[in-house]
Amino acid sequence: MSSLPTSAPSPSSFPLQSEVSVVQAERSKKVTLALLERLTPLSESQVGVRLWDGTQFPNERPHACTIVLKHPGALRAMFATQDALSLAETYLLDVCDVEGDWNAMFDFGEEMSRFMATIPLKQKLALAQLLFKLPKPHPPRPKKWRERANLRGKRGSIERAKEAVAYHYNVPTEFYAAFLDGNLAYSSAVFESEGEDLADAQIRKFDGICRALKLQPGQKLLDVGCGWGGFLVYAAQNYGVQVTGITLSEIQAEEANRRIKEAGLTATCKVLLKDYRELNDTEAFDAIASIEMFEHVGRELLTTYFSQARKLLKRGGLFLNQGTTVETDDDRKRYPSFIKQYVFPDGEVVPIHVSIRASEESGFEVVNVQSIRPHYVQTCANWVANLEAMPMELREKYGEPTWRIWHLYTAVSGHGFRVGRLNCYQTLMRKN
Repeated sequence: MSSLPTSAPSPSSFPLQSEVSVVQAERSKKVTLALLERLTPLSESQVGVRLWDGTQFPNERPHACTIVLKHPGALRAMFATQDALSLAETYLLDVCDVEGDWNAMFDFGEEMSRFMATIPLKQKLALAQLLFKLPKPHPPRPKKWRERANLRGKRGSIERAKEAVAYHYNVPTEFYAAFLDGNLAYSSAVFESEGEDLADAQIRKFDGICRALKLQPGQKLLDVGCGWGGFLVYAAQNYGVQVTGITLSEIQAEEANRRIKEAGLTATCKVLLKDYRELNDTEAFDAIASIEMFEHVGRELLTTYFSQARKLLKRGGLFLNQGTTVETDDDRKRYPSFIKQYVFPDGEVVPIHVSIRASEESGFEVVNVQSIRPHYVQTCANWVANLEAMPMELREKYGEPTWRIWHLYTAVSGHGFRVGRLNCYQTLMRKN
């Protein structure tokens, strides 16, 4: 999956190592190897480890994936606090790296979780004692560092929603264009075959939604969370509908309106900088599409979301909601989330039954529910490959931390869909 180099760099290439003396580095090497030797699954997995001085563990044979520890205290930085956010930040700060197949690394992570859950407490304490013998890295913030989201205002308010969207899309469109397809579709495609081009699979998704909504020339369509306008332009060009798109991102609205003008559709298409709750066009639309905007709504506002969609639809109108869901609704798994801090602040995914119940309580008839989870696995794999092929000048232009955020986000999301922890459903509803 990765095109990253596999040759071991010289110790001098890691500026973080200068924080510790030669004696400390050698001592840390012994401790690190002792820790690795006690992790039984590692010696039997497809994953290898390379230390800051080029030492490889458990052996020098090629591995599907290599975890690179760039600092004598890398393992401590990765695991001392035992939360996913800290682990992610060691990658963002370049204290550690991953070379090769990320899926092999994620599979190893799942195996390690099972292993740690079964070993005795005494063994865990021994591992912890070793871990805290390692030095604590103090990496400097890389150039063009992306700070965690720091949203203000009441959660669920329109003002805060605008802040959350602005945080995610404040990266210029050029960055997204480098890993998405030509239509800038930022949602799961629908593939006909494994090797199909991403752009073709996104068009198939667009067309499938238009057909599900039974669009006819002259009808009015609302695109909720229209992104950069790829779907609404397609629907107008191929189904002759009048389309209103809404987004909270100024950058997206600007690009969507540019595409509308370029396609000669200004008479039938428009994009508004509005929240879905700000629309008051009662019974104005024949159909509504919402393609992965639903994850930004939040559990507490699901009924508001579906009720507003129903109000905007004409009687008998259809609403297709494509959205990511989570396998289980487990409140015990509340910990600082990398995605919520660095990617989608205030984002929330719920099990599909929660979504369906909210839609029915809002007065919708659920007509069809279809999982497209395998297609999201392929979509994420395409995004990861495109990110890895991104020209270095673009990575440097927008900052290595930004590139790493999206690389980790797309890779870990793909793993979630692959193992079934995440799903994506297209739910078709009717206003009776």
